[in-house]
Amino acid sequence: MASMITLKRRITSIRNTRQITKAMEMVSASKLKRAQEYAERSRDYRDLAYDLLKRLNAMSEVERMPLFIKRPVKSRLYIVITSNTGLAGAYNANIVKLLTEGLKADKAAHVKSCVITVGSKGAQFVRRLEDVDLMAAYQPFGDQPTANHIRPLLNTVVDEYINAKVDDVQILYTDFKSSLVQRAKSLLLLPAPLLDVDTAQVKISNFEPDVETVVQEVATRLVEAQIWQAVLESLASEHAMRMVATKNATDNANDLIDDYTLVLNTARQASITQELAEITGGAEALAS
Repeated sequence: MASMITLKRRITSIRNTRQITKAMEMVSASKLKRAQEYAERSRDYRDLAYDLLKRLNAMSEVERMPLFIKRPVKSRLYIVITSNTGLAGAYNANIVKLLTEGLKADKAAHVKSCVITVGSKGAQFVRRLEDVDLMAAYQPFGDQPTANHIRPLLNTVVDEYINAKVDDVQILYTDFKSSLVQRAKSLLLLPAPLLDVDTAQVKISNFEPDVETVVQEVATRLVEAQIWQAVLESLASEHAMRMVATKNATDNANDLIDDYTLVLNTARQASITQELAEITGGAEALAS
């Protein structure tokens, strides 16, 4: 049995850790509420972007636009959204697993793989891989990302596809369902999807300055909306998973404190019993 001094040190150490995990749980819960509201509000914008794209799909010119052109996939770009820190459960591990599966499939199909990461955890993983080009590594965009944060990433992705340096662009992120359910997901960004639509029910108005410019701009905005939504969904998922993970850590710390306190009390009682026995034995020896 460990000495009482060792047990007291362990209990103190666990209590200090519990204070940290409890504080992190409260911070994550506060951030989760704002991130969830932010993600849910922006979903309408993404849906409207798809609705507009459906209307534009009725035009035959769309298939010839640079962002809609489909090419044989010889090079694939992954945008990987992870966090900068740990203590978020399986948040980063799920994305890394999804990326690994994609890279294995690309290798088997002789497709070159490129990666752009958001968050240091993803960059650290990709740097250890062979035959995978880490094109860029961005820091997380903060708790309230803006269009200015997204635009450098958007411009890079669009330029790479238009210049035919990559033939397929996927974004890997964590889709937020609820505070208890989050799912790692892969979404096709480029080529922009050609959606099925009944052309007879869609009325196309005149475009200014011209059809090509309007379609190109709308497709770019659609890609931006998808990246934007993926960042917001990932942010809410990260806070939710960190809140759950730190709560579990706090609960485990409470259990450990109870267990070690019981062991400490047992050791203290055993020490007291031994001392009483020694005193009683000494008294009997003196009396005799």
